[in-house]
Amino acid sequence: MMNAKQEEIIWKSLDGFEIEIPSWGFAQTGTRFGKFVQPGAALTIEDKMSDAGQVHKLTGCCPAVAVHVLWDFPNGKQSAKEVAALAGKYGVRIGAINPNVFESQQYKYGSLGNPNPEIRQAALQHILDSIDIATETGSRNISLWFGDGSNYPGTANIRRRRAWFAEALHTAHERLIQGEQLLVEYKPFEPAFYHTDIADWGMALLLARAAGPQARVLVDTGHHYQAQNIEQIVAWLLAEGMLGGFHFNDRRYADDDLTIGSIDPYQVFRIFHEIHYFTWETASEPLIGYTIDQSHNLKPKIEETIQTAMTAQELYAKAALVDCEALAYHQEHCNLIDAEECLKAAFATDVRPVIEAWRLSKGLPGNPLTAYRESGYQQ
Repeated sequence: MMNAKQEEIIWKSLDGFEIEIPSWGFAQTGTRFGKFVQPGAALTIEDKMSDAGQVHKLTGCCPAVAVHVLWDFPNGKQSAKEVAALAGKYGVRIGAINPNVFESQQYKYGSLGNPNPEIRQAALQHILDSIDIATETGSRNISLWFGDGSNYPGTANIRRRRAWFAEALHTAHERLIQGEQLLVEYKPFEPAFYHTDIADWGMALLLARAAGPQARVLVDTGHHYQAQNIEQIVAWLLAEGMLGGFHFNDRRYADDDLTIGSIDPYQVFRIFHEIHYFTWETASEPLIGYTIDQSHNLKPKIEETIQTAMTAQELYAKAALVDCEALAYHQEHCNLIDAEECLKAAFATDVRPVIEAWRLSKGLPGNPLTAYRESGYQQ
């Protein structure tokens, strides 16, 4: 049985927890091999905001929508205020702004790492325009992912490309206003399979520092090799003051973008624990953007997003239950079993009844997924 103190800890953790949902998760999506069309998938930006509003209305933890510039701003900067107004209409706000420097044919050989200076400038201009959109929508984060790299040895000047990236990101950083930040994402492979220009957290860290003080690293939980200790990366970035945000998903092989916690919920728990532990040790709350980034190809899109938000709340609450004082003591005295049991006991705790009570106190349905299915919204 949970005691009153534990219930209070869970309650407080839920009050402070928010996770952004991706606009692209509501639209028709597919794989390299084809697209499986779902009835009711969003066709317009207003559809996406309406769907996102439903998720937040039922879960209470998804007040912001991460958007994609090319997919969600068809008229460019001119539509930024219009999109922000649509979000407000459905009870949400615009979250992270995601530029696109990987789809256009001109990026066949890279964007900021392209040998052609005109293409590098075009990619930079798109990023600058995206920062302007963030300013208009009041968004804090501009999330940068690059598919740049090469597939064969000797076909790219790796050091020169690194310098081009550093120079362009520094220029982009100068466009930021106070309160905004660049989040530099990394990925070990795909679509580049010999070398990727930003292949790991160390490269992302160095480029973020080259950009300027308002740049941080973004950790996508799918962008790692098998058996990578992601929570160690999180701990190091926290220690360096360079952890800016997450793209949460799960994976079986590589960047599979499966539903959060569907394969390894204990890993997500451990990541959240490192953040809670850092907060306890330093008495400071790191400013971290939590965002969902999944491929909703087979599961019903809105239901999968609700399921994801519910799972994130559960794992975040479980991590908050770790007895940090006891853990620190056992670590200091090398009590290995007792230290590990601090984590296992928290992870094994069924937090769902307390989360349900929290929801009901906020005027939310006790089970958001059931409430959605009964709402008739999908029909």
